[in-house]
Amino acid sequence: MVTQRTILVVEDDKSLLPMITYNIEKNGFKVKSATNGEDALLLIKEEIPSLAIFDWMIPEPNGLELCKILRRKQETSNLPIIMLTAREEEEDRIRGLEYGADDYISKPFSPAELIARIKALIRRSTSSQNNILEFEDIKIFDNEHKVFRGKTRVHLGPTEYNLLKHLMENPCRVFSREQLLDSVWGHGIYVERRTVDTHIRRLRKSLNIEGKKNFIRTIRSSGYSIDKD
Repeated sequence: MVTQRTILVVEDDKSLLPMITYNIEKNGFKVKSATNGEDALLLIKEEIPSLAIFDWMIPEPNGLELCKILRRKQETSNLPIIMLTAREEEEDRIRGLEYGADDYISKPFSPAELIARIKALIRRSTSSQNNILEFEDIKIFDNEHKVFRGKTRVHLGPTEYNLLKHLMENPCRVFSREQLLDSVWGHGIYVERRTVDTHIRRLRKSLNIEGKKNFIRTIRSSGYSIDKD
């Protein structure tokens, strides 16, 4: 029997919340909802969902602060998070990603787009091949969804995890932003190219602990690779 996945929706717009809930449940997910950050934290304490959707401007703690709080906790550091917001400036989108969101959807949005983003992010967060990948002192235990740098456990969000996995599966190969978007985010999912840069920065920050060498290389005008040189 397949366990029904739970999606936590935190949205204070009382006209929008029922629409989001209806469409998510119609696609086979269970929904828990809250209208503010405090209630959201209580629900997560009761049960960690498969994915969370936060509106940016919910009552305190707002969506950004929720991301920060959850990324600091070991049990929710890998929780897939989608940010909903009416903010359309690119700087705001980048800020949301840097605070820990894995994806970002601007209002207004179609239900079909939301469901596509949810399914794509869940696929990325649960993909595993029951193997071990190694590059220098970086090791991925894919069956356990764990990453180590030397003996130190590295906690990555699902997008950073899949970025690292893709690079480690193809060491020394240079990938353009477009190639990474297709391979990691998936075909047919619209994500801005700069989103890749944001997640690469987050991946580097997580990996480069205690002065460890940076193996994620930026190749000017070409893209990114993992390489020891």
